[in-house]
Formats: sequence, structure tokens, C-alpha cells
Amino acid sequence: MAARLSGHELSDLCLGKPPLRALSVRDTVADALAALKRIDDTYVSVWNCNHSFIRKQQPQIQSQNQCCCTCIGKVCMLDIICFLSKPQSLSSPSAALHSPISAALQDNSAVLVLHLPPSASLLEAIDVMQEGVQNLVIPIQNQVESLDSNNVHHNNNTTYCWLTQEDVLRYLLNSIGVIDTKNLFAVCYDDPASSILDLLALSLIYQSSVAIVDPNGKFGGEISPVMLNSYDESVVPAIATLSAGDLTAYIDCGGPPEDLVQLVKERVKEKVEEQNMLELLGDETTRTGLTSWSSFSSSCSSDEEFCSGKNWKLGGYSARVGRRSEAIVCHRWSSLVAVMIQALSHRVSYVWVVEEDGTLTGIVTFQGMLKVFRDHLKSMC
Repeated sequence: MAARLSGHELSDLCLGKPPLRALSVRDTVADALAALKRIDDTYVSVWNCNHSFIRKQQPQIQSQNQCCCTCIGKVCMLDIICFLSKPQSLSSPSAALHSPISAALQDNSAVLVLHLPPSASLLEAIDVMQEGVQNLVIPIQNQVESLDSNNVHHNNNTTYCWLTQEDVLRYLLNSIGVIDTKNLFAVCYDDPASSILDLLALSLIYQSSVAIVDPNGKFGGEISPVMLNSYDESVVPAIATLSAGDLTAYIDCGGPPEDLVQLVKERVKEKVEEQNMLELLGDETTRTGLTSWSSFSSSCSSDEEFCSGKNWKLGGYSARVGRRSEAIVCHRWSSLVAVMIQALSHRVSYVWVVEEDGTLTGIVTFQGMLKVFRDHLKSMC
């Protein structure tokens, strides 16, 4: 685990991060108050140089005793409220507002922020955050020039971003590889539904499902063991006669469309007629595989519910599962927490992984999630 974390550089986490808005230590409490009202961020960084976005001061040559721009802390609205609420501030509010911003900084503010190079490892970041650092100040590499007037350029025209503990946790959860591409069961929409029987048996073992894709690999739905478990033998004719794609509509909890019900009955009838013809021809080999069609046809004729796909446990259309047969999907960039919430809220043990264009790429299962947590716990021992 440690080796894997040390292989990630902080520059990976900085991708897409906006430049850090900065105040100068020479700014006043009133300046900080105005800055926090202008931005969406909870905190604004405070620096030991003259660069300040609130005063739109341009970069300037630093003196020898101020050769390096350094973030010395951060200030939030609560810091200002606490400062202005002190007795000495209440006695002279105007003077308090014109006090240097350093007066509103917490005593330990300097230890809450730390400069690190972009090449520093993720493991280094976690180590210093465990010691109490809340924000890591990182130079932005290969920055695209922005017209945002709030951006502040420090020494050597450098801009910075900062990483929070939340940023690190999100990166960890997003980068955990739990996508299973090996045990991915899928068939094409037009494949016979009967071709999925072996895959359905495997999906019970892996607590997953069978995906339906188009010829381009785009995800179109699923045939779920959870859904099929709510039916009885009346669904057998549909599996035997429909395509995999049509079966997804047939087992939908809203009930199969009437045209599919009629299609199943017609195809069962065709099979019976074929069986009768083979009996006349004396074709024993093929006839053996068709001996049950007469009973299916008889059942469809005598029992309207037999070929109608009704849920046998509650007498309705898949009411027990409480959801449509629409599949739950996520993306590669989805966080593990988000995927877990999806699965738990829909009471399924898997979530399909698709690309932005809908192409099926994998599946995340409870088993895979548990393996990640097991590996993590093992590394802590």
C-alpha cells in the first residue's frame, strides 16, 4: 500500500485546480473581510509578500530580505468574527477593521499550511497531514494563461494552488482500482436469451448480472438474477423464444408489453407445429429437444398468466424487487464511496462501469470492494 502511494506525485492531484487567491500580510482585516465576501472559498491564503488579489497589485521585485513568497497561513470569516468580537475590538471597531490581517490569524495558523514541491509523493502529503497540516501549497506546473483578475502571480511569475485533506481523500477513493473486467458477463441485444443461461449461473456465483450491449459495445441494460428470482417457471417460454434484448423488456417490473406476450405465444405455437412435423418425419434426434413445447403451448392456452410474465410471489409484475429493470451504472472516475452508496441505495451487489459514450468497460461488485478494504486493513497490521 505504501509503495503504491509513494508512486503518486502531488502534481497528479493538482490537475484542474484553480490558482490560489492570496492576500498580503500587509492587508487589513477589512481587506480580508471584503475578499471573503467576493469568493466562494471558505478560506483565503495569507502571504508574506506584497501580492494581493484584493488590491490587484502586480508582481514586483522583492527585496533581498524578502526573496521568497511564502504562504504563512489562512483566514476565514470565523477568524474575523472572533477578532471583531473581542473586547478591544468592540471598543474601537474602526481601528479593529484597519488592523493588519495578522491580528486575525490564529496563533497556530502557520502550522496549518505547508509548501511542498509538485514532485512530492502522496505518501509525504498524508504523513504531514497526519501531523496536523490542513493545506498543502503547491506550485502550478504548465499553467495555461488565465484572464481571471483574481489570479495572483508570485516570484518568477509562479502561481500556486492548495490541496486539502478532502482533496487527498477524494483522490484516494477515485484511484482505488475495483473495476472487474475479467468476470464481466455480457451478450449482444440480438443474441438468443437462451444463450445467457450459463452466464446467469455464473452471475449467481459472483453476485453480479448479465449485461446487454449493442454491436458497438454500448451498454443497453441487463438481465438480472434479482429480477428473474421474482418469477416462476412461466418465464421459461420467454427465455426460450425471445432475444436477450427483448427479454429485458419482458421482465421489466411494469410487466411485459402485450406484443411480446403474443410473440412468445406465437413462437411456442410454431415450435409445437415444428415438433408435430418432426414426429411425422420420424426425426428422433431433433424431436427429443422439442418434446416440452406441447406442454408449454397447452399452458399458454389454458393459463393466461403462464406466458404473461407475472411475478408469482406477489401476484403482480415483479413488485417484490421494488424497482425497474434499469441497470445502475457509474464511471471510471466515480469515487468508491459514490459507487457504494449507489449499490446500497438500490439494494444491488454490483454497479456497471461505462465510459462517457456509454461503452461498457467493467463492473464493480461488493466482492471487489471488500477486497480493497481487506488489502487496506492487511497493510495496517
